[in-house]
Amino acid sequence: MALSRDERQRVSVGPRSSNHPEDDEEEEEDSTEVYLSVLVHHGQVGLSFYDSKDCTLQYMSDTADDHNLKLLDRVVYEVSPTVLITSAKQDHSMTQFIKALETNSYNKPEIVLYPNADFGVEAAKQRLLSAHMPFIPSSITERERMPYLSSCLPFGSTLMVRSVGALLKCLERRRVGVELEDSSVGVPILQFRPYTLKDIVFVDKDTYSVLQIFKLELHPSVYKLQSGEKEGLSLYGILNRCKCKFGSRLLRQWLMRPTRDMSVLTRRQEVVRFFTSPRNVDVLSTLQGCLRNIQSIPTLLHRMTLSHTKVSDWHCLYKTVYSAVCIRDTVRSLPRTIRLFQEISVSFTEDLYHIASLISKVVDFESSSAENRFTVKSNVDPTIDEKKRTMMGLSDFLTEVARKELDNLDSRIPSCSVIYIPLIGFLLSVPRLPSMVEKEDFEIEGLDFMFLSEERLHYRSARTKELDNMLGDLHCDIRDMETAVMTQLQATVLQHSDCLLKVLQLSAELDCLMALAQASQEYNYCSPFLSPHSRLSLIQARHPLVELCTPMFVSNPLSSCEREGKVKVLTGPNSSGKSVYLKQAKHHNQIHNYTLTMAFALNHSTGNSLVLIDEFGKGTNTVDGLSLLASCLSFWLMKPPSHCPHVLVATNFHSLLQLGLLPPSTQLSPLTLETAVDGEELVFLYQLRLGICQSSYAANIAVLAGLPHTVIQRGLEVSELYRTGLAVKRIDRPSTEEQAKRYLRVVEQFLSLDLEDPAVELQLFMQELLSSAGNA
Repeated sequence: MALSRDERQRVSVGPRSSNHPEDDEEEEEDSTEVYLSVLVHHGQVGLSFYDSKDCTLQYMSDTADDHNLKLLDRVVYEVSPTVLITSAKQDHSMTQFIKALETNSYNKPEIVLYPNADFGVEAAKQRLLSAHMPFIPSSITERERMPYLSSCLPFGSTLMVRSVGALLKCLERRRVGVELEDSSVGVPILQFRPYTLKDIVFVDKDTYSVLQIFKLELHPSVYKLQSGEKEGLSLYGILNRCKCKFGSRLLRQWLMRPTRDMSVLTRRQEVVRFFTSPRNVDVLSTLQGCLRNIQSIPTLLHRMTLSHTKVSDWHCLYKTVYSAVCIRDTVRSLPRTIRLFQEISVSFTEDLYHIASLISKVVDFESSSAENRFTVKSNVDPTIDEKKRTMMGLSDFLTEVARKELDNLDSRIPSCSVIYIPLIGFLLSVPRLPSMVEKEDFEIEGLDFMFLSEERLHYRSARTKELDNMLGDLHCDIRDMETAVMTQLQATVLQHSDCLLKVLQLSAELDCLMALAQASQEYNYCSPFLSPHSRLSLIQARHPLVELCTPMFVSNPLSSCEREGKVKVLTGPNSSGKSVYLKQAKHHNQIHNYTLTMAFALNHSTGNSLVLIDEFGKGTNTVDGLSLLASCLSFWLMKPPSHCPHVLVATNFHSLLQLGLLPPSTQLSPLTLETAVDGEELVFLYQLRLGICQSSYAANIAVLAGLPHTVIQRGLEVSELYRTGLAVKRIDRPSTEEQAKRYLRVVEQFLSLDLEDPAVELQLFMQELLSSAGNA
């Protein structure tokens, strides 16, 4: 029987003894395979992988990565896939990554390329619907399957979802784990699990949007309607004081992939703390002036490898290298105890000075700009200098040659000149005579006609031919020789590409940290104390965006730990500051793992997670919404304290606490934001305290919102009747009692009518009767 490679790993040959269970474990470990599916598009990476050992499908939501795909490289290093699946239509960065992976010493996975169509979103959804997932409850119908899966997978991460589709295709094709089973048996997926790199905080897209970490808005300029977006009021917007675009790009990556690595955070704090000191303002200004000149080094190096460099590229490279030398010299005078300064001092080697001086000595920037091509300074190449001197003396020399040529020409020709045209050579130029009409008239004895241009005839004479042989094509020779010099200079620069790329990396990091230091000074931020323990402690915390939009901002504390409780239920009237408090808690915290939607949080939160819940259940029936919220919070409160996430809940369901719907727990803390009533006016104090809000103050909020007094008064009446259990009477039509009285009056008027009285006008009586009945 012929077996595939996967089958051979699972079929034993000959009898095995049961006395060595460790051998069975080793064989099972050896047979484990990891299938990694990756999709890279426009600087974003989405991936998923399947581990045949535990039949778990793990995924990583779409995440920003640099052009070297360092994030993906870390994933490959940690996951160690046996098979890597990607699209045949891929970004250049992914192509380079695969080439590097093939020469990798620590891991060489099998590379599988699928057509781009296999990475379609709809195809992925169809494969998910048909996949074998035993964990899905049998009560889930086919129509309910996709909504259920959306609670397990974030479908907003398009690249990740597409990678899952290709992964499922590969698993089914190879029959991973079910090679010997019937074809009707699908590859089992026992669990979906989010994958987070070690020491990287996962933040979902909804959180970025709600917390305004980034906020793009249309550019107001009519000239930029097409390109059209700029950063609005966001955390990134107020922190981004970077002077070079690579610093801005790195800052965005830091916010997209916050780290929990204590050594990295401490390294950053050292620099920020140094530059927030007032005595270091001058150093900060000097370094920022240098950073403005740091240009796109990878682009410049790429053009050099293709010999496509422009004059502007040499300008940019020279300014970049010269500025890097200035940064190094400035940093070397700063404390070496700060690790970034030490690394810059060591990494910015003398090679930078060598490159800068070499470019300065070789490239004639003034002449290059004038001629729009690479030109070489004098004293670089003696041969080039000699040819340039010859070119400079050609004018007088050719004037003398032209004078001699005129003596040999027909007396009808009043003048002539000898000119030099690159690629053509030396030519004799004479004015066109009136008699020269047809092409046959252009013929002159002893001269070879070349062309007519601007009423001048151009010929090649014996003398010009002699000049061609003697001097050659000077202009082209000079250009070729200067191009050769440029090629040598490019080769020298490319030899130091590692040093130049290190310059860009460290300069971007320095730029980011100085930007954070500037923002810290301007907004009076302080440096947090970092702890490896699952504890949140904020003292006088502020919301970094809201405080910019209000003349007075009230700061509030937050303490969340096992000893003081990890589930905080915040109640209070609308506009009292509940949502702002939740957001500022997240803005000040970048150490915990997840901030997720409710379904995702219930399935995947850990003891290190931070879960923010704002008005959950508000959009449905009051009883249903209250029940769902109570059930979710009870789920966490029943867990051991070490497994309970940090939960901050803002809700208007005051009965959640008033009716005791939550189980008693030391982890539960009721909080509210203080308010005061001055007459009919509600005053928000925005001060946090322990306790439960006893009233929603809906009427006072309505007054602040400008609702009419009659509407508010009627609302209070209905609320009181509803609260006391009395019937609510409509005011848009009379009550039953009033209608009975009206009917009685009509009957009495009819009974008092004397139809025998001739003075009675029956028609007038009926009009008055109906009128009085309608007004009653």
